[in-house]
Amino acid sequence: MELNLQQIDRVKSISKTDFIQNYVKPQIPLVIENMVDDWPAVSKWNFDYIKENVGHKVVPLYDDRPVDYKDGFNEAHAKMKMSEYIDLLQKEPTRYRIFLYNVLKEVPELQNDFDYPDIGLRLMKSLPMLFFGGEDSFTFMHYDIDLANILHFHFQGKKECILFPNNEKKHLYKVPYSLITHEAINFSSPDFDRWPALKQAKGYKAELEHGQVLYMPEGYWHYMKYITPGFSMSMRAIARNPRNLSQAFYNIFVMRNIDNVMRKVRGQKWIDEKNEKAIKDTHLNL
Repeated sequence: MELNLQQIDRVKSISKTDFIQNYVKPQIPLVIENMVDDWPAVSKWNFDYIKENVGHKVVPLYDDRPVDYKDGFNEAHAKMKMSEYIDLLQKEPTRYRIFLYNVLKEVPELQNDFDYPDIGLRLMKSLPMLFFGGEDSFTFMHYDIDLANILHFHFQGKKECILFPNNEKKHLYKVPYSLITHEAINFSSPDFDRWPALKQAKGYKAELEHGQVLYMPEGYWHYMKYITPGFSMSMRAIARNPRNLSQAFYNIFVMRNIDNVMRKVRGQKWIDEKNEKAIKDTHLNL
């Protein structure tokens, strides 16, 4: 048995009007294959180019280890020079990933290689973020703290993307006071005996290749797995739905602070209790 996933719609290109009317308003994901063919990045951005331009930078690395109460919010698990990390990616599979690497802040010269698509979204021009991963590395199923509309541009290799609308959280074993589902779930090959609620979840899937763009609507859960080593860049636009905007403020200013306080007060017990509650609450809906 597999997850109930339908293929994400694909187009070569799309007009602003059609994109807004058929995908943004109804909040449906989309892959656009030739959207950025005119970007210099499409011909230039590969591992050699990144190594040449960013190789001297020390970068934060993350892996798929379980959350520990001692970990700060988005605290890195390791650091190394980008050149060494690229060498590692090309040499062998590694769980180490880079995420939320701010292009304009860390490597402003890279902004000459891309533009902000005029597609009907008011993209935040201060927050283009890079993501890197090695073969078979993955992100936990999660949604973004600000529930933004996201354009996700992929470069080098292939990436598997599994998405669920935010309201499917009742089937996904969402961990309380967090943005993730239970970390023990392998969304590439889930154990339905252990996680039976996943049988009821309805989502989407797609594979991204070099130069392709994925539109992720507001608050969509997403699991990303690197089929081959590669990297991506995301641009985001503030949530339009008032309920999502309100949830974003709650996540940033209330939920995150509650979680940080409870980690300090209760330690690992707080993490363990949240994971147990994720299972209990989800199974109550069965």
